[in-house]
Amino acid sequence: MTSDRSQQGRRRIGVMFDRDRQPEELRPFAREVEDLGVDDLWVVEDLAWAGAMSSAALALAATERLRVGIGIAPAPLRNPALLAMELAMLERVFPGRLIAGIGHGAPEWMAQVGAGTPRKLALLEETIAAVKALLRGETLTVAGQTVRIDGVRLVHPPAAAPPVVAGVVRPRSLELSGRVADGTVIAEGQGPREVEAALRHIRKGVNAGAGEAGTPPHEVVVFTHLCVGDDPERVAAATAPIVEEYMGWLKVPADDVFLAAGPVATAAERIRSLWDAGADTVVLRPVGEDPAGQVRAALAELGRVV
Repeated sequence: MTSDRSQQGRRRIGVMFDRDRQPEELRPFAREVEDLGVDDLWVVEDLAWAGAMSSAALALAATERLRVGIGIAPAPLRNPALLAMELAMLERVFPGRLIAGIGHGAPEWMAQVGAGTPRKLALLEETIAAVKALLRGETLTVAGQTVRIDGVRLVHPPAAAPPVVAGVVRPRSLELSGRVADGTVIAEGQGPREVEAALRHIRKGVNAGAGEAGTPPHEVVVFTHLCVGDDPERVAAATAPIVEEYMGWLKVPADDVFLAAGPVATAAERIRSLWDAGADTVVLRPVGEDPAGQVRAALAELGRVV
């Protein structure tokens, strides 16, 4: 069974396979969340945790319906030709069930492996453009600022290219995403106000781009932490490390770090607020005990029970 990309017009919901979980837990977790009725399962590619391509392959093979998202592959670590080969393979074997995220990569991690670059914007734009062209089956020659490809064409391109989305944060990167990507991934910790602000930059890029007729609408995917619980002290204790981490990363005060946390009605209302702000897909990252149970409770409150 394949997923229907026309469903992007409705409010989609996904779940992240957290990077701290053991890799051998991925297949049973994927089957479990598929049984809950969510639309997506997202895997990550953070330095020293797990590779996104192998993770996506395992999740796709373990399920029948889920769309699997890669959130995100760092452009400095991934040659675009090799990345296109990997994505084409997954799309051909599991048609219609893949969405591929590409981003700048965390600067400190890229520096650790000698992949840092002063041309982050150029690298991301040229990588996304090259990957999309190769996935369309084109013979590609590029002599860009950062990407060099000479007459490469995939031997096994997919029948239809999967969406390629950009995982970005800052205004110029958001505009770039709107211009060249099929969608944008907005990271955890950002609430409705930040989503609305991001959309203004994304739309500027979309309007500047030269999209072809019939191109699907630009999809906005928002990640958010989920922590369902009636005990405020337990919820606060579970989410305190997250709040501290995202205060530093987003450079915002603690009260501005957005979480879908608290009693299930509160958590569900905060998920709805992201949809209302313009998110097409909200991806939940459960925190604390019984992640699947927390997702199940949130889905029930949202009226999304299978």
